[in-house]
Amino acid sequence: MLRTNQGYGAGDIALKIVQLRRLYLIVLFRARPLFERLPLPHWLKWRFSRKRFQPFNYTLNDRYPWLFTYARDHLPPDSRLLSFGCSTGEEIVSLKRYLPTATVRGIDVDPRNTKKAHLHTSSLHQVEIAHAKDASAEPANSYDAVFCLAVLCNGYLTANKCRVSEPFCQFSEFELAIADFTRCLKPGGLLFLLTTNFRFCDTASAKEFDTVFAAQESNLAPDLIYDANNKLIEGERYLDAVFRKRVT
Repeated sequence: MLRTNQGYGAGDIALKIVQLRRLYLIVLFRARPLFERLPLPHWLKWRFSRKRFQPFNYTLNDRYPWLFTYARDHLPPDSRLLSFGCSTGEEIVSLKRYLPTATVRGIDVDPRNTKKAHLHTSSLHQVEIAHAKDASAEPANSYDAVFCLAVLCNGYLTANKCRVSEPFCQFSEFELAIADFTRCLKPGGLLFLLTTNFRFCDTASAKEFDTVFAAQESNLAPDLIYDANNKLIEGERYLDAVFRKRVT
């Protein structure tokens, strides 16, 4: 193995870099409550919000055709839809392609995303875009479907093969987000939930839903799954993807 003057090999240096990067991320995420209290400008403060699960903005047009097809076949044409974590608007464009007469509201924690989403959807009718950290301000019983796709997950967990989800994200935060979706869904409404670091079945809200559609394993991203105590569930692949809110 090639050695530097200090006696470290290239592999040793690469390992140190990985370890230092992981330490930096852990410190950064643990410091989020402090950053939220600092008088930071709005455009910077969102980066440290504890409401921000997904640190990456990656998205695609028609990213989940099998899921959007299910939505088209099981939702009224004039549905009101919430795209939670709409990123730069590609999901909204896709939903309007499958359900052209639906009204779609997209919200995202990143103000740069919502600015781009406005541009990407400017030619579409019945589309609303808003900057929001969560769905707590959405009115109760107001949506026929909520889409939360590859949002309530943190790519750092899988990249670093973390045994526990803290401090990157916690089950309690996931459960709060699910409770918000439950509240703003109409009875009989559909929750589309895919690529999360936690299981919907572990939440208190799950008892109000029936599972109506599951993914194929080939549809799943490789993200790790954690239990309600934030501990890794070895080898878990959670297939349930669409849930119907019971009519009481």
